[in-house]
Parts: sequence; C-alpha cells; structure tokens
Amino acid sequence: MPEPVSEIDSLLAIVARLRDPERGCPWDKAQTFATIAPHTVEEAYEVRDAIDRGDMPALVDELGDLLFQIALYAQMGREAGAFDFADVARAISGKMVRRHPQVFGGAPASSWEDAKARERAEAGAGAGALDGVARALPALSRAHKLQRRAARVGFDWPGPAPALAKLREEVAEFAAELDRAEPAPARAAEELGDVLFACANLARHAGVDPETALRAANDKFERRFRRVEALLAAAGRTPEDSDLAEMDRLWDRAKAEERKPE
Repeated sequence: MPEPVSEIDSLLAIVARLRDPERGCPWDKAQTFATIAPHTVEEAYEVRDAIDRGDMPALVDELGDLLFQIALYAQMGREAGAFDFADVARAISGKMVRRHPQVFGGAPASSWEDAKARERAEAGAGAGALDGVARALPALSRAHKLQRRAARVGFDWPGPAPALAKLREEVAEFAAELDRAEPAPARAAEELGDVLFACANLARHAGVDPETALRAANDKFERRFRRVEALLAAAGRTPEDSDLAEMDRLWDRAKAEERKPE
C-alpha cells in the first residue's frame, strides 16, 4: 500500500483495505450502493442534530462518519470501474465554479436555480420546473422545494394571507371527511396530506423552513412531556397511574415554567 500523503489519502487507503477481498472487513466487503444509502441519510441527520445542539466535537465526529460514507461510495465506484474519489471531487469543484460565474469567471451573477436549470437543459434532463426535486427528500422538505420551484414560474399565492386561507380550506375538508358517518381511511389520508402540503406552503410564505419548525416542535413536546413525567415521578407515580386531566394540568405547569420572566 503506498504511503499516504494527506489525511484524505489516509482515509481512502483505509477504506480500500476494509474492502480488500482477502484481508478486508466482512461487513464493509458486503456493502453495495443500495445498502449504504440508508446509512448515508442517517449520518446526514446526525450531522444536523450535532449542529442543532451546538456540539462541535460531536459535529467533527459526525462529519467524519459522513465523509467515510463518501469514501466508501468512491471505493465501490473504483472497483466497478465507474468513478473514484478524484472524479467526485472534480465534479463538485467544476459545479461550484460553473454556478458562481461572478466569483470565478467575471460574469454577471445568476441565481443558483438558474444555473441548475441551464445544466439540466444542457444535459437533456428536461426543462420542467419540478425536474430534479429528489423523491427521497423528507416529505415536508420536498413539499417546500416543489412549491418554491413552482413559484419561480409564477404558480404561487401572492402572499401569506391566501396561503393561510387555503390551509383553512384544507382543514375544513379534512374535518368534513372525519365527520362522515363512515370516514374512508384513504380519503382521510389524502385530505390530511393536503393539510400538510398547505402547511408547508404557508411556512414558505412566512419565511419559515417547515422541517426545522417541526423539529423544534418535536423537541418542545419531548421536553415538556419529560417534565410531566418528572413531576409525576416526584409524587411516586407514572403516566399510567395518572389521567388526561391531571397530565394536562402538569403540561400547563411545564409550559409556565418555560416562560421567561417579564
């Protein structure tokens, strides 16, 4: 094995050794692009979690895990004779230069989306406004991106007020379905999907990232419910020993404790 000349070279050498048919790790040797993909998504979320917590040592660790995934993909591509790490680095470097002509080429600034649209057209990938929005994105993030793309070609509400009215309309339709004598599960799911899509659209008009907002709401719910559990535990009890009325009162107490003094 050649002597590594950089940290990246060292990492690539380690990954190559892990994939070595004779001396490698059984788990790493067994991996394919398809089996690694879910791990990559998980690692990306762990990067975001470290950022949200402001934990820099954890962020270094999680970024390392994500970089390992990229190195592993590159090694598998190399073994297949399709691409290697240098090809990946070269591709992203070229893309950054192309999409920042005002920085690297002295040309007038153009938007990132305009540059991507030109590249898709040049590659024959189609000129549809929604082309290239990955289906694998989290649903709220994908809704936000689809709506943003549609807005770029004029298919959009003029402001938050009509977007809010549309949300109310969708909530009313969902409620009407639930009020039926025999609600249809498939229809209820469709109506609820419309509500969530309208929520994402309203968030965009309000300048709020819906995925970030929902993550914050999840954290808030977890924090307050854990406080309810702690208050019950202080009395020697558990949620199973309580009832909704009591837990609701404790929930209000947890909320009040979080309010900052005036």
